Amino acid sequence: MMKFITKHSNQITGVTGALIVLGFMGRLIKVEPVEIAAFAVASVIAAVPIILRAWSALKYKTISIELLVSIAVIGAFAIGEFEESAVVTFLFLFGSYLENKTLKKTRNSIKSLTEMAPTTALVVSEDGSVEEEDVDFVDVDDVVLVKTGAQVPVDGEIVSGHGNLNEASITGESKLVSKGIDDEVFSGTILDNGSIKVRATKVGEDTTFGKIIDLVEEAQDTKSTAEKFIDQFAKYYTPGVLVIALIVGLITRDFRLAITVLVLGCPGALVIGAPVSNVAGIGNAAKNGVLIKGGEVMNVFSKVDTLLFDKTGTITKGETRVAASLDVEPKSEYLPLLARVESESDHPLGMAIVSYADDSDVNYHDLPLHDIDTVKGKGIKAEVDGRQVLIGSRSLLADAGIELTTDQADYLSSLHEKGNSSVLMAINGRLAAILGVADIIRPDVKETLKKLKQLGIKQTVMLTGDNEKTARAVANQVGIDEVQAQLLPEDKVEVVKKLQAEGKTVAFIGDGINDSPSLTTADIGIAMGTGTDVAIDTSDIVLMTSSYDELYHGFAVSKKTVLNTKENIVIAIGTVAFLLMGLIAGFIYMASGMFVHEASILVVIFNAMRLIKFNTKPKQVDEKLTDINSISEPIK
Repeated sequence: MMKFITKHSNQITGVTGALIVLGFMGRLIKVEPVEIAAFAVASVIAAVPIILRAWSALKYKTISIELLVSIAVIGAFAIGEFEESAVVTFLFLFGSYLENKTLKKTRNSIKSLTEMAPTTALVVSEDGSVEEEDVDFVDVDDVVLVKTGAQVPVDGEIVSGHGNLNEASITGESKLVSKGIDDEVFSGTILDNGSIKVRATKVGEDTTFGKIIDLVEEAQDTKSTAEKFIDQFAKYYTPGVLVIALIVGLITRDFRLAITVLVLGCPGALVIGAPVSNVAGIGNAAKNGVLIKGGEVMNVFSKVDTLLFDKTGTITKGETRVAASLDVEPKSEYLPLLARVESESDHPLGMAIVSYADDSDVNYHDLPLHDIDTVKGKGIKAEVDGRQVLIGSRSLLADAGIELTTDQADYLSSLHEKGNSSVLMAINGRLAAILGVADIIRPDVKETLKKLKQLGIKQTVMLTGDNEKTARAVANQVGIDEVQAQLLPEDKVEVVKKLQAEGKTVAFIGDGINDSPSLTTADIGIAMGTGTDVAIDTSDIVLMTSSYDELYHGFAVSKKTVLNTKENIVIAIGTVAFLLMGLIAGFIYMASGMFVHEASILVVIFNAMRLIKFNTKPKQVDEKLTDINSISEPIK
């Protein structure tokens, strides 16, 4: 019975509306039997689903809104107010229809994510045959074939083939990424061209794409402080309305008035106002690459006033590159020799130099290399293409009797002041070049920090295990207020606790396993999506592409969502107050009151839906900031 009614609820609403129209037509042409019959039948048809919902809630010891409406409708029907009962039930059903229809839009981001999830995989057996299987039956270490235009069904490593992949579902970047053997690929990404075989390292819900879906779905089911308060409030409010209606009926002896109090006292907009804002806000954030794990996280994040940052992989990309060079000899002379030696090393500085040579289209692979000798703590000696080469620190060259001029020494000092590591090179006893190698600072950090301070962030601090000189140079470039360097993971946790003890709401942003204790201790832990699984799992918020634009958008949308929730609560309470005052003043009646009540539910839904379109694009940032700050500031 209940399943049938639920499935055909829209048809029931339509039939009820048609019967009400027929009833008014009967009144217009003064055919009373048609009028009464139409309104009475409409009341019965529409009341059945409402009463069944109320009964279902009572089984779980819950006094629902449907119970209030059911009692009111039965009472109106009993005293012969068929028009009132018909209109009230129709408006309630029609309101539910519009509510469900509009709420679907707030979950579009989740629906689009789940629809993007791969469902099948071409599994390659040991004999080379290929069989299509449900993606749920693929195991770790299975090899799957991915053809042009198909989705990668697992996280894994390419063992054969190459091609260009569209990784927008994971990184948000629509540009194609070229990948070949040993490169990592992710479930949900699409192979634009080529053909690859992938050995599965993560399958099903453990894949990066699976985790994205799980995190967002769990977040939308996690209630905020406002929602928890409203749930508790509704438990007492709804029975309270029943008691008030009973008292009104006993005192006034006006049964119709008591029934009207029940209708007008329904807390529909109040109950739905906070959840719909929460769902819309989290959906907006997910669509823009920010996974916020629940309404409570959203609420706390909006109050953050202190941001703590790890350096490597967070402020910087964790990728070294040659940032500057002083060429004493022509680059075409020294760079091939330098790259040939460094190609034998897996040290980050050496890898940066090799990348620099590759980007410069330098041919060094075939140069003969002999007598490599590593000088501990200083560098490398080698013979390349018949020439004696020294690569390393200033002291390595000094030991060989090679001294720097004043200008060269000043250049070396300036590199260190800017936070660069230095690599010096000499060929046949003469200085050839001084290179500065630096960890790449994320390009959007400085501007984002300025905008975050406009949104209410009062203090920014870098916590790093790196040396203070390098850390301070990086901090100065991006505009971070304070630096604490040479810290162990436990030292970072103590800094977090100290700031919390001072009454500050702290967010910590990191990407590595060593950041996990701080991510957990902080009021809000924010993980870079390119970081470790441990950091992502222990955090409250994940920036999927590790972009600071995502950090800003997440903070802005959290403030906007909390503000939107408060607006909805004010609308809901204001509506109930208006209806009760109207009832006392005599200009609000049962049907008109129900109309206003249902309209208020739609108002809070549409208000929340504004969050879906909220964005932080440059042209709209200033306007949004003004709105948020004007309400966030205390009234003076």
